[in-house]
Amino acid sequence: MEFIDTHTHLYEEGFRGEESQAVERALEAGVSKMVFPDIDSTSRDDMFSLSERFPGTVFPCLGLHPTSVGAGWKKAIEEMEGYMDRKIVAIGETGMDCYWSKEFIQEQKDALEYQIVLAHRKNLPIIIHSRDATGLIFDVLEKCRNLDMRGVFHAFSGSVETFRRLQKYGRWYVGIGGVVTYKNASIAETVKEIPLEYILLETDSPYLTPVPKRGTRNESSYIPYIARKLADLKGLSIEEIASATTSNARQLFNI
Repeated sequence: MEFIDTHTHLYEEGFRGEESQAVERALEAGVSKMVFPDIDSTSRDDMFSLSERFPGTVFPCLGLHPTSVGAGWKKAIEEMEGYMDRKIVAIGETGMDCYWSKEFIQEQKDALEYQIVLAHRKNLPIIIHSRDATGLIFDVLEKCRNLDMRGVFHAFSGSVETFRRLQKYGRWYVGIGGVVTYKNASIAETVKEIPLEYILLETDSPYLTPVPKRGTRNESSYIPYIARKLADLKGLSIEEIASATTSNARQLFNI
């Protein structure tokens, strides 16, 4: 079986000095590739450094995370675009987050729209972060509806109706991670109704660790726990889940 972790932050400080071991454990667990979403300039060099250490295994992206968007977001975008000569597989993670702060909502919308246009211009998929911001994100998608969008809503927690609405704006996958293993998680019921050809596996490590490892630092080697839960919910074998989600990831990110 082969898996792809489509969203991991292995470059964060919590893994410092242990990156090689974490990659080795992932490979041993069947996770052959890992996609690194970008956050901002504070970790970007570390992200690209790791991708250079593990070519063919680690695939970096380029984006400005919504919680890093402030009054000076245009300058942050300019800094980000200084890396556009690097080989990347997506724009993101971008999106909107109204959970931590509602101070820069308009700036978040503007930064998201800018990055959607950039993705269209570069013919790249988009990684969307959405937290307490579904309606606002749909406002931006509506403005960009003619841009042939494709991408993934990472850590998807919406309803099946939200998933279906997304498909009016392009081809959107959903990233399913450790939350699906949690007791009473609504996504566990929703995912039963989402076709497998629209599902990607992710950890969002070091966050959102799946059961039975919850309470510890998450890492890519835990992808099989998520896949096994998804298999149970779908009434499929874990091999079928691995095959379909890996194919989906390859198609979206061209890896």
